[in-house]
Amino acid sequence: MSRGLQALASYTFSHSIDNASTDAFATYVNTPGGGSYQKIDRGDSDFDIRQAFTAGVTYDLPASGAQKFVRAAFGGWSLDSFILAQSAPPDDLMGAFYFGPGGTALNPRPNVNPGVTLVLYGSQYPGGKIFNSAAFSEPTPGTQGNFGRNVLRGFDAVQVDVAFQRQFHLTEKMGLRFRAEFFNLFNHPNFGNPNNDLTSPLFGHSTQTLASSLGSGGAFGGFNPLYQIGGPRSIQLALKLQF
Repeated sequence: MSRGLQALASYTFSHSIDNASTDAFATYVNTPGGGSYQKIDRGDSDFDIRQAFTAGVTYDLPASGAQKFVRAAFGGWSLDSFILAQSAPPDDLMGAFYFGPGGTALNPRPNVNPGVTLVLYGSQYPGGKIFNSAAFSEPTPGTQGNFGRNVLRGFDAVQVDVAFQRQFHLTEKMGLRFRAEFFNLFNHPNFGNPNNDLTSPLFGHSTQTLASSLGSGGAFGGFNPLYQIGGPRSIQLALKLQF
């Protein structure tokens, strides 16, 4: 943009709707599908993030024109930052699973108890809210409940990452780069989706950070939580020789 300052920002508004978001082995326990259930299962996709904002800023700290010892101490430094803010993903509620034809494991959604608040809010709850277990009841075994798919949402996510780095020119062809990185600089708490299993004593409560809830590698998850968004503040120091 100007004087060593660069910035890139984006905002996305989206809405994805389907009747099944994945057929991966990791989700072999599913809601009943096919036939008349296709219309019943139609709802927001599991990955539907309605709003997302990201921004990246890089600033080369000025040192030109300063005295020689000032340039030696502060020259070559730069600041990088990344900001993420996104709305909450859906959370699909499930009752007790049963085995359908062919031995397929199925997880029907619960029934809604009329006149009962679906979500309870308060500072005593992780993330400030829980799903109200009193608002739901188990459907008749072998049937689908009347609660829609992916109706409730988990928690928003906000994170600021910052890095400081300095380039040392050792020779004409060799340099040394030092970098200090701070992930989730302000240690902002980000929560994973509340427990969606109506049969669990922890139903409706978030029991882990967003980073841990996103998986831990392998067939059942993604990156190691250390490399996911939504974890506690962490600091990394790096030294790289370039030639």
